[in-house]
Amino acid sequence: MSEELHVPIIVIGSGPAGLTAAVYAARAGYAPLVIGGYEFGGQLMLTTAVENYTGFPDGILGPDLMGSMRKQAENVGARVIDRNATKVDFSSRPFKVYVEGTAYLADAVIVATGASAKWLGIGSEEKFKGRGVSSCAVCDGSFFKGQDLVVVGGGDTAMEDSLYLSKIANSVTVVHRRDNLRASEIMQRRAFANPKIRFVWNSVVEEIHGEKKVEGVKVRNVKSGESSVVKCGGVFVSIGHQPNTGLFREHIELDRAGYAVARNETRSSVDGVFLAGDVADHVYRQAITAAGSGCKAALDAVRYLEARKDAQ
Repeated sequence: MSEELHVPIIVIGSGPAGLTAAVYAARAGYAPLVIGGYEFGGQLMLTTAVENYTGFPDGILGPDLMGSMRKQAENVGARVIDRNATKVDFSSRPFKVYVEGTAYLADAVIVATGASAKWLGIGSEEKFKGRGVSSCAVCDGSFFKGQDLVVVGGGDTAMEDSLYLSKIANSVTVVHRRDNLRASEIMQRRAFANPKIRFVWNSVVEEIHGEKKVEGVKVRNVKSGESSVVKCGGVFVSIGHQPNTGLFREHIELDRAGYAVARNETRSSVDGVFLAGDVADHVYRQAITAAGSGCKAALDAVRYLEARKDAQ
């Protein structure tokens, strides 16, 4: 292992949280190193039009938004490495973040690795991502006004998505692999009482049909084995998210779902290691909330470093 660089702040992650943190850290004079990963930009790189990020009245493509964020971070002094962090060591200072064979040293670290949507794992799902298949109703629901939609899942997220989409869509069909929901009682009552929402029980989506965009789904009943087709203009996969915290499992405190536990909004269980974005957020999961938390994490990291200077 070689130790190549010692910097004040390392940001791990290159989504809205990580790049916003980089902008604020750089503008404060602490030129950060951003370990951006091979899949730069996070979930927005899989999104077509973004219409709910403030400042873009006509919307903006997800990759374009992330490209602009990166350019801004680099313009103010951040350095971005398009490789994955492979190991961390927060047991002593300076902290170590390993990128393949190189160890980078930092006096503070901002963890902004995000969370990944859980998908169905079928080939046609991949084909139609961005063309009728989505994992974010709040992000993409407005593109499906007046259409018949399918939501896959049975937990609170699926019910929240179904209720939200029912205000936009002509109808919402919830496909769930069991004969009862995992959602909370109040969410179930709201969904059952909504005349636009219907349920297909004991069923899974086997295939998504369409030419250039989604036109329907093939659904199989797991008890009878019978298949049917539900016509729809969009499919929302609402089976949860997986926080990208495997790298930190033995280094910072995580909750039972794997999300990093934040104290005072941005502080992890290790003094000097801060949290930003969906890696610690299982509630909002929006680009704009992630960016806001990136700002907070950077400001807190700068205050932490200033306090350490004053104490010396």
